[in-house]
Amino acid sequence: MFKKWLEIFKKDTLLDRAFRRSYEMLDLTRIMFIKSRESLRKLEDGQIDINIRDKDLEVNKYEREVRRDVFNHLAVRGTSTLSSGLALISIIIDIERIGDYAKNMVELALTHPGKLSGGKFEDEIQKIGDDVTEQFKITKHCLECDNPEEGKAQLEKYFYINKACDRLVFALVSEEDSNIGAGDAVALGLYIRWLKRINSHLRNITTSTVNPFDRIGFEPKK
Repeated sequence: MFKKWLEIFKKDTLLDRAFRRSYEMLDLTRIMFIKSRESLRKLEDGQIDINIRDKDLEVNKYEREVRRDVFNHLAVRGTSTLSSGLALISIIIDIERIGDYAKNMVELALTHPGKLSGGKFEDEIQKIGDDVTEQFKITKHCLECDNPEEGKAQLEKYFYINKACDRLVFALVSEEDSNIGAGDAVALGLYIRWLKRINSHLRNITTSTVNPFDRIGFEPKK
């Protein structure tokens, strides 16, 4: 499905640019996520070598550009590619939200004293973070190649993440690890919820390679 949209768009310079911008947005938010995760989990002072706010503003700028290009294309070409344009708009909304969560992580890191450790949950939290990081490249590859089977495989492989995040948050609320202080518990809860939301947005993007327009953001039908 996504490949058909891309073929349509590549006939028009405006829409070709819009698609290229969406890929750039995904690359940029991947960098933002990696750096924000490093800020919160690996650095004592939370300071990183990029300005996360500037990067977030860049993502927002790209989103506006894509919207304008899609709108101008549809205004000239009519409604024949309406579902294609709306699909791209849906994708960039998810990408922009990822940037917001990355910015939130850095803000938390600058407030939290020292590196944020997961206590008895550390290994599981680390694995979830690694898997979310891996998904950025896989998601972009799925978009570029438009392989529904790869998209389905990604959705199935990382299906566990959202449920695991919910379980970890409930474990923090239940104080299953009494060595985790109140401040760390709050910070971990926020971080885990943001991992869940970023994972969900990446999944939404991937569904565009698997589902028709009306089911973007929903699990594929069995």
